[in-house]
Amino acid sequence: MSTSTSSAGFGPIAGATPLSLCAREPRVPADRLVAEMVPPPRFDSVRFATYVPDPNQPSQPEAVRVLSAFAAGLGAPHAAKAGRRGLFGFGKAARQAAPAGPRGVYLDGGYGVGKTHLLASLWHATPAEPELKAFGTFVELTNLVGALGFQQTVRTLSGHRLLCIDEFELDDPGDTVLVSTLLGKLVDAGVALAATSNTLPGKLGEGRFAAADFLREIQGLSAHFRPLRIDGEDYRHRGLPEAPSPFSDEQVTKAAYATEGASLDDFPHLLDHLARVHPSRYGALTDDLRAVCLTDVKPIPDQSTALRLVVLADRLYDREVPVLASGLPFDRLFSEEMLNGGYRKKYFRAISRLTALARDAKGLVKE
Repeated sequence: MSTSTSSAGFGPIAGATPLSLCAREPRVPADRLVAEMVPPPRFDSVRFATYVPDPNQPSQPEAVRVLSAFAAGLGAPHAAKAGRRGLFGFGKAARQAAPAGPRGVYLDGGYGVGKTHLLASLWHATPAEPELKAFGTFVELTNLVGALGFQQTVRTLSGHRLLCIDEFELDDPGDTVLVSTLLGKLVDAGVALAATSNTLPGKLGEGRFAAADFLREIQGLSAHFRPLRIDGEDYRHRGLPEAPSPFSDEQVTKAAYATEGASLDDFPHLLDHLARVHPSRYGALTDDLRAVCLTDVKPIPDQSTALRLVVLADRLYDREVPVLASGLPFDRLFSEEMLNGGYRKKYFRAISRLTALARDAKGLVKE
C-alpha cells in the first residue's frame, strides 16, 4: 500500500504516479542469485587506488598493501585450467598444489572504516575472470545454498579463484555452521577466501568487530584466515555535516511525484510488507528505483522488524538509492534496548547507511 496523495491534493508532477515498494512481490530465480554474486553497484568502480586512508590510522594503508599482495598471489592457476564450468559448475577442476600460508583474509574493523570497499577492491584486483570470482553478503550466500542445495552450491563455487563474504553473520549459530562447512569444502577445492563480519550477541565492544570471535566460530577454518585489523572512525560521517532533518509529508510527496523512478510509501505499511517478502528478495524489491520516499517514519516496534529493515537499508545503500523521509529522524528508529542489545552493530550500521542516503536525497526537495 502506498501513501495516498489524492486527498492531499497532489497530482503527477513528473507525468507519472510514483512507484510503491508495497506493491512489489518479486520472485528471484536461482540463476539470478548466482549471476549477482559480484560487488554491488556502489562498489562496482572502487579500487585500492580509490580508497582514501585516514592519515591518523596507519592500519588503513597497511591493509591496502597486504590485500594488494594477497590479490597478486591469487594469480596462480586454479580454476582456470578447469575451463568455464557454466552456471552450476559442472566439470572437474584440475587440482593445484595449495600455496603455503593462509588462503584467506579476515578484515577486522568497525562499521564505516571501508571494509566493504577493500573487499570489493580485492575482488576487482584478483587476476581472474568475473565468473571465477564471487562476492556476496553472508545472507546472500545462505540464500544461494537454500536455492541450489548444499552439494550444488559446492559444485558451483569450487572452481572459483576467490570467494568474498561481506558481513559474516556470527549471531546465527545454525547458519554459521552451515557456511563454515561450505567454506571447508571450498578451501579443500583450492578456493581463496576473504571475509568481514559482524559480532556475536553480547559482544558489545567499542564499536568494532572481533577477530577472536570470528576465528573461534568458524572452528576448523581459523588456520586458513589471516586477521587484518583496520582501525578508524565511520568514514560516512568523517568531516561531513549531520544528516538533514526529516522533511514534511508534503515535501516528501511532492518530491516523489517530481522524481522519475521514485517510490512513495507509508513507512509503517512498508514495514508490514517487508514481513511478507523474504529478505533474499529485497535487492529485487529495489530494482530500477532512483529514490525511495517514505512518509510517517516511526520507531521500529520489535526486533524482527528491525532486522528486516537492516537488510533493506543494506540493499538500498549497495545500490546508491537515496532515501527521503518525513517523521522521525533515522537515528531514533531503534530503541535504547535494541541499541544496547546483541544486534547493536547491525542497527548502528543501518543508521549510518540510512543517514548517508538521507544526505544524498536532500537535493530532491525543491526550495
